Amino acid sequence: MRWSSIASLVVLVAPALGAQPRVTKDGANVQLVAREADRRVDVLVDGKPFTSFLYPASLPKQVLYPLRAASGTEVTRGWPLDPRPGERVDHPHHIGLWFNHSDVNGLDFWNNSDAIPAAQKNKYGSIVFRGIDTVRSGRGEGVLVVRSDWVTPTGKTLMHETTRYAFHAAGDLRGVDRTTTLVATDTTVTFHDNKDGTLGLRVRRELEQPADKPEVFTDPSGKATAVPVLNNEGVTGRYRSAEGLEGDSVWSTRARWTSLGGTVKGEPITIAIIDHPKNYNFPTYWHARGYGLFAANPLGAKDFTKGKTDDEFTLKPGQSVTFRHRVVIFDGPTTPDRIEAQFKEFSSK
Repeated sequence: MRWSSIASLVVLVAPALGAQPRVTKDGANVQLVAREADRRVDVLVDGKPFTSFLYPASLPKQVLYPLRAASGTEVTRGWPLDPRPGERVDHPHHIGLWFNHSDVNGLDFWNNSDAIPAAQKNKYGSIVFRGIDTVRSGRGEGVLVVRSDWVTPTGKTLMHETTRYAFHAAGDLRGVDRTTTLVATDTTVTFHDNKDGTLGLRVRRELEQPADKPEVFTDPSGKATAVPVLNNEGVTGRYRSAEGLEGDSVWSTRARWTSLGGTVKGEPITIAIIDHPKNYNFPTYWHARGYGLFAANPLGAKDFTKGKTDDEFTLKPGQSVTFRHRVVIFDGPTTPDRIEAQFKEFSSK
């Protein structure tokens, strides 16, 4: 299945979903609808699309795509699944919201996509979907639990992954709590220190930061990707970290949360990614790029500190590690205090 085939799966048609959720005074109804034949699970809030969990066999990972604000405005980039005019077409592995890393036992899970030539595929790992354990709808929150394996090009499983998604909605807020547990199989697994990881989100053009110069980014295998300067009309994004840093200054710094605020067609929107105090290397480093990559990476200290720290993370056979993150989308203006309240509430879990 190629990109054109995958793109046909991302159109959500609510009337085909069967029984519709009820709107009640107790809060929004979060409904999850599994569509096994289409290899997706749709998430609706009071009957309106919020996001979808996509697991087509052709993708080397599973993603949430697209993500929407309470108004229905998509905050994620459309390309390569559903291109929009004027978007960037760099980094085809940046799709929606995902979780992986660029150097695991020497294999690159982060940069893998169908754009990689067959002759180079032996350098890349894949996250292979294995099954769904839970699909639960509810008022205020819906839960999805899925299983997958981190697999080498030769088919060997390095780690088993179990991920729990909790989708929540209240008023102008939409959120996802992603809790991922990785268990090493019979092999020692090392996450080598690298900037390309770990929880990644690619945002739409309007939420990028305005840029005045082209850039070139190189992955661990030496493959370079050019990011040209585009027309900045309507491009309004601005990063802000919990430490008070703004704009490009956020990249490579550590903070318990970082937000990205901007305006889409006159609508103020703020996205916040929140780290959890129980996570390895809390507070995380931020791989927050102006061109629209918004990522939290606790496993890239060497790059982020210019070699002052080299922090590899290893799981011995049978050992496990859990990563917890919250992504919150505010429809309208918001404040650091409101994001901090989300951090405190998330930290208590």
